[in-house]
Formats: sequence, C-alpha cells, structure tokens
Amino acid sequence: MTAETPGPGERPTPWAWRAPALAVFAIALGTGVALVGVPTDPFQLFFWLWMATIAFNVRAPWRAHLAFPRDWWPAFALLVLYLYSRGLSDEIVSMPVHWTMPIHVDEWIGGGRLPTARLQDALCASPCSADSPPRWYDELFTTVYFTHFVAGLTIAVVLWLRDRATWLPWMRRYVVINFAALVVYVLYPMAPPWLASKEGYVGETLPRLTGRGWDDLGLGGFHVVLAKVGNPVAAMPSLHAGMAMLIALYGMARLRGAWRWLLLVYPMLMATALVYYAEHYVVDILAGWLLAAAVMIGCRWWETRRAARHPAAPAAPRP
Repeated sequence: MTAETPGPGERPTPWAWRAPALAVFAIALGTGVALVGVPTDPFQLFFWLWMATIAFNVRAPWRAHLAFPRDWWPAFALLVLYLYSRGLSDEIVSMPVHWTMPIHVDEWIGGGRLPTARLQDALCASPCSADSPPRWYDELFTTVYFTHFVAGLTIAVVLWLRDRATWLPWMRRYVVINFAALVVYVLYPMAPPWLASKEGYVGETLPRLTGRGWDDLGLGGFHVVLAKVGNPVAAMPSLHAGMAMLIALYGMARLRGAWRWLLLVYPMLMATALVYYAEHYVVDILAGWLLAAAVMIGCRWWETRRAARHPAAPAAPRP
C-alpha cells in the first residue's frame, strides 16, 4: 500500500483536502517551534512526524493512521536509545579524551595550519568571533548544518508514505549509521576544534560559529538548544558529515541520470560548514564519509544475502 494507492475501503485524499490539512500542520509546527523550541526531543519529533502523515492522508480512517506507530516504534525505540546513549558516551566506558591526534592530522592536511583556521580567516570577519557580522553564506551554511536533524527522517516519512518497501531499507541504513558512530564515540571520545582551542591545545583562537547568520532570520538561539542535546567529545566520526554522505549515496543508488551526481553538493556544503564553524576537523569528515560508504555496502550485502537465503522474502529493492 502507498499513500497514492489506498487500501480496500479507504478513500483517496484529494489535494483539495490535503493542501489545507498540510497548511494547518505547518502553522501548528511553526507555532510549536516559536513557543516551545525546535523539537529535538525524540518524543516530540515522533509526534510531529506522525501529525505530518495524518495531514497528508487526512481522509484516511484512524486504523490507517495507526499504521505509523505500528511500523515506526522499533526504529523509534532504537533512536531514543541512541540519543540518550550518545549524551553519555564518554561515561559508558571510561576512556581518555583524545585531543592532539586530529590536530596533527589536520595540520598535515592543511600544509602546516589547521583548515579551520584557514577557512575562518578567509570567510569570517576580522577578528573572527561568534559576534562578528555574518556574511550571506553564513545563513546558507547554518541552514545546511541544521538539516542534519531533519533530513534523514524527512526522507523516511516520504518513503513511508509512498512505498513501505523502500522505507525499510532506508531506515535500516539510518539506524545502523547512528549506532555505528555511537560505538566509536564510546571507544574513542575526541574533542572538536572549538573545544581544543578553548582548552589551549590549539595555538590559534577558533571560535565556535555554529548558528552564525540565523540571527538575521530570528532563529539565533536555536543552535544553543541543539548544542545541549549532543556530547561535545562525540566528534569522531562526524555524524553530520556521514549522514549527509549517506543521503547522497542512497539517492545516487536509486536515481538515474547525470543529475544525481549533484547530490554530492550536499555533503560538500555540510563538510565546509562543519570545518568553518570549528565543529569538526577534516579527519572527522573523512571518517564520517567512510562510515557512510561502509554502511551502504554492508546493508546492501546483508539484504542481498538475506534475499538469497529466503527466496520467498522480498528482495532488496533495486534502484
């Protein structure tokens, strides 16, 4: 069953109904963000995703709407476990925080100077600080940075509405990359550039510029809320970079035509934002991209092998 082909006894939702319902949903979401804040809590996020599917198929009976929690609860439970475990990743196993390794690697990559310092010199006002006037591209980079929190699950909702058979493989990859990164965070806690600079491990001042440019849009405080959700030493690999690359790789595997290669612009913009804002070293970015490729290859291998062992089961969807 898909969103466009309702099951027996279900009425299709014409756009004359769908458009107003989606407009009401958008107003409600905007009001909630303005009054409560960005829904970073997994329970709030699950609620708003469910409301989006109800608005999209507003004329469907409630038994159809209840399919969302029925299908999503296993992935939701795992993501809740991931989010709360990530915040405590450096406390689950007592491991020393790594400070100097990424500095040495990035100095080698940058020809003797950190790429973050080079980017901040080139793109930030002088002297560079979180309070210095933003440029037009700061709004672009901050927007790209924020998409990490919504892009993967938005794709999941679209796939779930259109075709459940394509939704499951994407959710598998989405959950796997999160937990694979969590394992590394537990075993290898590592400080990002802004924290290393703050603690004196970097000779240059590297201000944390995350959220830069959103003040002009009235959204300046959102990055402060988002920063409280994460763990400052869960930096290797960069999940922002890994998720962006996973989205690009998954899209290129499913689409056809030369235009699909433009999807690589997304992880490139994300990488530039992360290094420029002192959120991650370049080596973190490369590790995130490598993790995304490994997840794609590993999940595809598992799906192919499972289909071969169980011929009656649906094979992994082809592009």
